[in-house]
Amino acid sequence: MRSQFRFHNLSNKNMSFADVYHHIETFMKQNPQAQYRLMIGTDSQVHRKFTRFVTGIVIRREGHGVWACLKKHEVKRRIEHLHEKVSTETLLTEEVAQLFTAKRKQKLLQIIMPYIDEGSSFTFEGHLDVGKGQRNKTKIYVEEMMARLKVYGMKARVKPDSFVASSYANRYTK
Repeated sequence: MRSQFRFHNLSNKNMSFADVYHHIETFMKQNPQAQYRLMIGTDSQVHRKFTRFVTGIVIRREGHGVWACLKKHEVKRRIEHLHEKVSTETLLTEEVAQLFTAKRKQKLLQIIMPYIDEGSSFTFEGHLDVGKGQRNKTKIYVEEMMARLKVYGMKARVKPDSFVASSYANRYTK
């Protein structure tokens, strides 16, 4: 199923994960001396007869641009229980994170390795649409969801630092 994932952005439609990985690799090779953050996050929106989930992949060259794409997934029912919704968002982020195998991450690291002494870096982050704030209804799920992403070697981020889920993916759930 995962090999069937299709991604798109404003410039490219119907990309396979191999296409996405190639774009990320090419983006990093353009400036291997930079600091990179590879971020994955999912958000959802409950509609009248279905729930739409959108997972975003963003490679950010700190201070010098981004390349991003997304994948949509719909469940043909309203998911209204908050834990189920947040857990499904995390699951979809995990599924995409698994596509970045150790071998693939190692290839990306090799691009920047010669420039580590000059400040080059690479982080792999999972962005969760949950927050620790007192008024945030998802605060009781933060530790559980963060632990799930850490299993994949990801640095787990929550609101307000989880912009791939809470901003980029959110924009496309409507």
